This record gives sequence, structure tokens and C-alpha cells, in this order.
Amino acid sequence: MNSVIQIEQLSHTYGRRQALVDVTLSIAEGEIFGLLGPNGSGKTTLFRILATLLDPQQGRVSILGLDLPAERAQVRSRIGVVFQSPSLDKQLTAAENLRYHGHLYGLRGSELRSRIDNLLERFGLMQRRDEYVGSLSGGLRRRVEIVKGLLTGPRILLMDEPSTGLDPGARLDMWRMLLDVRQNDGVTILVTTHLMDEADRCDRLAILERGRLMVCDTPATLKNRIGGDVITLTSHDMPALRASLRSRFSLEAEESDGSLRIELPRAHEFVPQLVESLPGLIDSVLVGKPSLEDVFRHVTGHRFKDE
Repeated sequence: MNSVIQIEQLSHTYGRRQALVDVTLSIAEGEIFGLLGPNGSGKTTLFRILATLLDPQQGRVSILGLDLPAERAQVRSRIGVVFQSPSLDKQLTAAENLRYHGHLYGLRGSELRSRIDNLLERFGLMQRRDEYVGSLSGGLRRRVEIVKGLLTGPRILLMDEPSTGLDPGARLDMWRMLLDVRQNDGVTILVTTHLMDEADRCDRLAILERGRLMVCDTPATLKNRIGGDVITLTSHDMPALRASLRSRFSLEAEESDGSLRIELPRAHEFVPQLVESLPGLIDSVLVGKPSLEDVFRHVTGHRFKDE
């Protein structure tokens, strides 16, 4: 597929702090692409550069064949942006917010009215069009934000932490909308997130840590790279359990959040032997397939947490 976003050796600093370090990425047309990382990982800086709010300091960024920052105006006319912080005026109705946004992009008259009506109808907002945004639920406001981002007919939709403040039901509704937009409009969607379940919904995922790109692939491929199952153990005597795992099985367990983790192939076959060999020392044992949290631990050496 064609690449619509090309990032080559991108670096960005704030004083002495490096927010991005030599990042190279290519995002294909029609993808839902995720940037996963904790606060301080660099994903927001990268988002702001792609949204044309920051100029690239080092490296090259091309969107739809247009270079930043030289062709910023042309890029802005071809992308839609949904920010983490609400950008709607609560004192205006949903339709008024959309109308004034359209005016900023030179849309007027019947064309603008038609776009607004079609999008409101499509996303179940027609009956709420004349209600003040301040009276809408968080999920409905997020729908209006997405409609606003799509109003100008962008080829790329950029979304910064789109699930912020939404309950589980509203998050599912939002993702159904995004899948519809990708399938029916061919819009490429890029989201930043720190939520593992949200990252799992992306076609491809880039994991950032302290400004560096650690890995980039499909969520399934990233999880398969671990090459086994994950055993999670708890004990009333964690040091003794860890020492026993090392001495009896030559296993180095990682301790985190009050538990020990081991990565092994066919772990379910090993668990009975493990429990039988360490009577009274294991309080609980859990076997599961690798998650994106496990992938993050695997590639960074520590658990996922905000800096």
C-alpha cells in the first residue's frame, strides 16, 4: 500500500531533554496506526509535529507527499485533528460548533450544511444537533469532536488520546465509528494512546520509550515475538520463591507489582511440576498468553508506567 506519512530520522529536543531520538516510521494508506507509550515517551511531541503544531528540528517528515514545514498550509487542508483536550465551545450547539469550524476552512452555504447534516446523521447526532455541547455526555461530545475532524473531508485523521474521559461503552462506540470511517471513507487514522486494549485495536503499533522507537508491527506479531506463555506467581515469601526458581529450574523471574513473572513456551505443562516442587511456597499461579504490557516489558526492560 502507498505510504501517506513518512518519518525519517526525526529528532526533537526541549532544552536538554530529548523528546524524540532518530525516529523513522512509515504509515500506509488506510491504516489505523497507533503510537503507544507512557507520558514522557515522545508520542505527544510526534503527534504535534504531524498535526503541524511543531516544526521538525532534525530529520524529515512528509505527509501525503508534502514536506513539513515547507508545505504546512497544504498539509493542514488535508488532515483532520482531534485533540486530547476538548476543543468544542460548550456555549454553542453541536451544529454551531461545526458551522464555525467549517467557516475557518472556507466552507459556506449549502455545501457546508450538507456536510454537517450527513455527518450528524451518520454518527447518530442529528437529534442532538441543536443541543448545547455543555449539556452532552462525554461520549456524545467525543462524537462531535470526531465529526468536526471529518468535516473538511480529510485523508488523514490524527487523534491524541481519543478515549480520555470516556466510559467503556462510549469507548466501544468511538471505535465502531473509527472502523466505519476507515472502511467507508478510506481515511488513514493515527491515534496516540497509553491504553493497552485501545492499542490492540490498531492495525499496526509503534511503541515509543523516552523518545526512541522500540518496535513497530501488528499487535499480534509483537505478542508472538515473546515466544511463549507468561506465568505470574505470588508468594508470602517472594525472595525465597525467586531463589528457588533460580536454583531448581535455572529460571530468572522478573518481580513487579508484588508478583513474579516467567516467560516459557507451553507453560501449562510446566505449572504442575512447579507447584509440586515448591510446596507451600506458591500462593497463586496464573498462566496467560502475552499481552502488549508483556511486549512493553520485553522491549524496554521495565513495566509500562507514566514518567
